[in-house]
Amino acid sequence: MTKVTVTHTVRLPDPVKIARYLKAPELGPRVLFFSGGTALRDLSRELVRYTHNSMHLITPFDSGGSSAKLRKSFGMLAVGDLRNRLMALADRTLHGNPEIYALFARRLPKDQPQEALREELEGLIAGRDPLVAAVPDPMRKIIRTHLKFFAQAMERTPFDLRGASVGNLILAGGFFNYNRQIDPVIYMFSMLVKARGLVRPIINRDLTLCAELDDGSVLAGQHLLTGKESGPVGRKVRRVWLSRGQEDTAPVEIDVRRKVKENILSAELICYPIGSFYSSVVANLLPRGVGDAVSKAQCPKVFVPNPAGDPEQYGLGLGESVRALLEYLRASCTKPRPANTLLNHVLIDRRRNYQEPHGLRQIEAMGIGVIEADLESAARAPYFDEQAVIENLLSLA
Repeated sequence: MTKVTVTHTVRLPDPVKIARYLKAPELGPRVLFFSGGTALRDLSRELVRYTHNSMHLITPFDSGGSSAKLRKSFGMLAVGDLRNRLMALADRTLHGNPEIYALFARRLPKDQPQEALREELEGLIAGRDPLVAAVPDPMRKIIRTHLKFFAQAMERTPFDLRGASVGNLILAGGFFNYNRQIDPVIYMFSMLVKARGLVRPIINRDLTLCAELDDGSVLAGQHLLTGKESGPVGRKVRRVWLSRGQEDTAPVEIDVRRKVKENILSAELICYPIGSFYSSVVANLLPRGVGDAVSKAQCPKVFVPNPAGDPEQYGLGLGESVRALLEYLRASCTKPRPANTLLNHVLIDRRRNYQEPHGLRQIEAMGIGVIEADLESAARAPYFDEQAVIENLLSLA
């Protein structure tokens, strides 16, 4: 097989490419996203109209809410963001999927005693609950079985069911059944809900995301960095790393998984998308070898900065954000890699004011192209319009 490198000029957005993708999304491009929480959920729902081949590498370090309780009790990776992305990519026209979505989104009450919540869980397992009863077979049997596995795990390890996400409990039950492997569980649910894309955690380990601020203080736990539970940190982040836990914050090195490297290498476009800068995007770049795979991938690499304020980027201008992104990509490489093999373009809205110190000239001085496009709409302001972002990105693939 002969390999040839071809360069060409593209129009953004390219109406011919977009029409082709909309007509045959099953043949759409393999676009890979390094992402985390909910920022990409609406975009993913829109994306399935254009391609069924997108790949989503998700951070499993969430340390807040229902995921935090599961991690603390069972020493497992966070499954909440994986669940959210699976549901966002699910074929919504498929019979039974709306019922599955409703069940996965359900949370147990926060104000009920444990005995009452245990009875509610038993009702879900028995299929008496209306939301479970509405799910067609064979999905209903699989869900009930996974919940039974979770209940069995609770017999060995007490768990506080108050406010628990039912979807997280279902995935956790499957995780226990498959010898603490999450990939088979994701694969099964992807097939059953006909997820139009691939979802995979960047690593399959129970690790903690840590951050050092510019005053020398250390935050151990993703929930502390995002500010969603305790408010914005109000300090500039100096560095982030992975540790074994919130008590032991010493940095640990972990290699990216082989199958994840293969996903990166097969991409036709790599996107560092909108979302929490450190906890969603940079956290995915921390395992060793990610930068090597990105560098070797023969495709465009694009950064889409957040249009609205991100508390994690306190004191960080646009140019500094790009520089930080490159630094973490380089740090995950096993040998030096040129910047233009790690990042090629920054996609921004042409109507926004990106004057210094935000740094368009800083970006261009790094050898990275700035693409100015129409990404906003009156209906979605101050956030980007998902359709506009997708059509500009896919035109580069």
